[in-house]
Amino acid sequence: MSFTLVIGGARSGKTRYALEQALAPGAARRVMIATAQALDEEMAQRIARHRAERGEAWATVEAPLDLADAVRRLEAGEAAVVDCLTLWLSNLMLGDLDVAAAVAETAQALAASPAGIVVVTNEVGQGIVPDNALARRFRDEAGWMNQAMAAAADRVVLVSAGLPLVLKG
Repeated sequence: MSFTLVIGGARSGKTRYALEQALAPGAARRVMIATAQALDEEMAQRIARHRAERGEAWATVEAPLDLADAVRRLEAGEAAVVDCLTLWLSNLMLGDLDVAAAVAETAQALAASPAGIVVVTNEVGQGIVPDNALARRFRDEAGWMNQAMAAAADRVVLVSAGLPLVLKG
């Protein structure tokens, strides 16, 4: 159906924007594909708060690693939000998995999905150069991932200070 990539900085309003886009009339079912893992108490609280904010109108599918499989399970008429690619990237890197292969497989699944999908990702390359090798690798991998996803997306929207700017589509 359609794949929209929403990119922006931390607390830019990108998830709110993505949820608003997925609330378009006519969706048979709304699905949140969550990539976060509750590895500490603070993250567990964030996850609980986000679920409460969405309410029962949204089904939640947890996909901390195999995002492509979760996307392939979506059906025509469903509206989905993936939140977020950068947490997913962290999970892949921490699991020492093949990031490039996972990104390529997931981009293909997103582009081929019969569902309407809005994918949230962070722009991490506009700040200072990180001071350690792992952080620099993460920044580089995130940049390459975002480029691949933007190329596969039908629409790309940059959100800054809560305001959307359409970059593609």
